[in-house]
Amino acid sequence: MLINCAAYQAGHKLADLPVAAISEYVGKPDCFVWVALKDATAEELTEMQVEFGLHELAVEDARNGHQRPKVEEYGDTLFCVLHVLDMDEAGLLEKGEVAIFVGPNFVLSIRNRSRIGFLNVRERTEREPHLLQHGAGYVLYALIDTVVDRYFGIIHRLQGELETIEDRMFAEDNPARANIEALYTLKRKLVTVNHAVVPLLDAIAHLYGGRVPGVCVGMHEYYRDVYDHLERIVKSVESLRDMSSTAVQVNLAMISLDESAVSKKLAGYAALFAVPTMLAGIYGMNFEHMPELKWNLGYPLTLLAMLVVDVVLWWRFKRAGWL
Repeated sequence: MLINCAAYQAGHKLADLPVAAISEYVGKPDCFVWVALKDATAEELTEMQVEFGLHELAVEDARNGHQRPKVEEYGDTLFCVLHVLDMDEAGLLEKGEVAIFVGPNFVLSIRNRSRIGFLNVRERTEREPHLLQHGAGYVLYALIDTVVDRYFGIIHRLQGELETIEDRMFAEDNPARANIEALYTLKRKLVTVNHAVVPLLDAIAHLYGGRVPGVCVGMHEYYRDVYDHLERIVKSVESLRDMSSTAVQVNLAMISLDESAVSKKLAGYAALFAVPTMLAGIYGMNFEHMPELKWNLGYPLTLLAMLVVDVVLWWRFKRAGWL
């Protein structure tokens, strides 16, 4: 589905275009056309391939989707794939994809399986004509920068989730199983973010260092800034993964401590019952030569002995924290 199609020259928007007029503006000097598609059909991709002369392998990748993040060169055209991440109110992480074709005189962005649009990116670039005059290279930067900046919001949400789980871990009614399940879900989300970010590091590095593609010339500082953001995100993901692994170990240790505390209580109460049971068992053997059986005070003295020993044991266990 066509979202937008417009022509720009010298940093200013010339006009919104029908698809049929693209070829007229693509050939103008210092002019580029920016087309945005959403969930493009095979017919639309074929039409764009003809209009912009796109390489068939790149078009096939855009058509099939499910690509890893990357930046590839096909002649003087760049093909970039980004993962668009979003988290709903329930905390579910949704992953979409955007494929971007960039040439000296055009930008084609194709958004798939993502409800997040890039209308704000277009508005932002149009408010900055001094940067937009750099042409398609600046539009590519703006799109990548917007996607990468959204990763920071995801990281912030995941940090909040980890803090919530940690608070629950040290609560009196610690739901151990629920915490471990939540930590595992968190680690899966971190893996998803990691898969979206790490491949971009090397891809973006090629846009500002060494032999820079022609469409990115003059934009070195901007792409280096994106690279710095990606490094920060990677470090944050690694830190959260380490913290979540530690949290799992702490949670398991607390489960062991709780089980140990229960075992101590059971052992303490078993000891309290063991003393009366032992005394009752001794005097229940009914041997003939047991002088205590003939005592008038034998019964109350035995009960008193049971009580005294149990009180002493209870006091010792209480001081030791077993009861």
